[in-house]
Amino acid sequence: MIIKKVHLYKIDMKLLSPFSTSYGTVQDRELILLEVEDEKGFTGWGEVVAFSSPWYTEETIQTCFHMLNDFLIPSLLHQQLQKPEDVQKLFKPLKRNNMAKAALDCAVWDLYAKRQNKPLAELIGGVRPAVEAGVVVGLNDISIMKEQIRTYMKDGYKRFKVKIKPGADYELLKQIRDEFPSIPLMADANSAYTLSDSDSLKKLDELNLMMIEQPLSSDDILDHRLLQKQMQTPICLDESIVSYEDARHAIEQKSCKIINVKIGRVGGLSVAKQIHDLCAQHGVRLWVGGMLEAGISRAHNIALATLPSFTIPGDISASSRYWEKDIIKPEVEVEAGVIKVKEKPGIGYDIDKKFIKTITAFEKEYK
Repeated sequence: MIIKKVHLYKIDMKLLSPFSTSYGTVQDRELILLEVEDEKGFTGWGEVVAFSSPWYTEETIQTCFHMLNDFLIPSLLHQQLQKPEDVQKLFKPLKRNNMAKAALDCAVWDLYAKRQNKPLAELIGGVRPAVEAGVVVGLNDISIMKEQIRTYMKDGYKRFKVKIKPGADYELLKQIRDEFPSIPLMADANSAYTLSDSDSLKKLDELNLMMIEQPLSSDDILDHRLLQKQMQTPICLDESIVSYEDARHAIEQKSCKIINVKIGRVGGLSVAKQIHDLCAQHGVRLWVGGMLEAGISRAHNIALATLPSFTIPGDISASSRYWEKDIIKPEVEVEAGVIKVKEKPGIGYDIDKKFIKTITAFEKEYK
């Protein structure tokens, strides 16, 4: 296949309610959408999930546009591709910038699946007709957080993640655990702690948590190894894993027992599949993380979550959890805690181009 055209849309969406973590609060969500077209007229879609500020990784929407506009799109246009993995080979000389790379990687996977007339989940080796959905509860007043959990329980969500930070951790989680003693509960620290906080973190062992996600620095593997030795609660690495090699090093060092895979963070669906296969070989459990994404990335996440070693419900909520209206048709729906995998070729959802036009702040076509 030869990529003949790329259309870029920079869109602005507003979350239904502010979402707070130890990093900060997000209300307005900038995203970049990419539509790639081949020589036969097939199209595929990808989504840049970086934030407006570099608080999760060093990438932002603005840096991603720079990389796409000046380097990545020009290096992909008019290239002969045998398979989607070839995109990674094209991009290898360009360092990092994983979220920009991932959007094009995913778009090519969607296009390739449509050329093969297969659902993306089937094409990558997925084994599930439906995936279990987890949900995230941002930092807020404890009464609001509890009410959100009650609502999500009624919706059938299978796993509950609560954001924490120093000063809002043990007591907050204990109140939640006391009221909801049997829910699958985990904590996400977003790198808010250091090894000097070990005693505070070890107290969380009392609360029967599924895991604590990324307690220490976002670029650390070694200190997490020391912390995991002291804790019974499994450590899950998120921000620390931005490549296949990071995953390999974390497994070799025994720095975690679980890994959260975010397609954007690791550079695309091709790398996410490689990390899945590595973790399967070593018995490391996996789940798919979320980035407050719109429907295109959500659809790619659903496909990834069908792979056999993604055994923990991921951050794949219903579209209505975040948006008044999503950019795909139909929107992602959760029924009894699961999302049915679409059987249409590619990501399985139609793109609502008419709606996208109404929220587009900037667009550009590359030929």
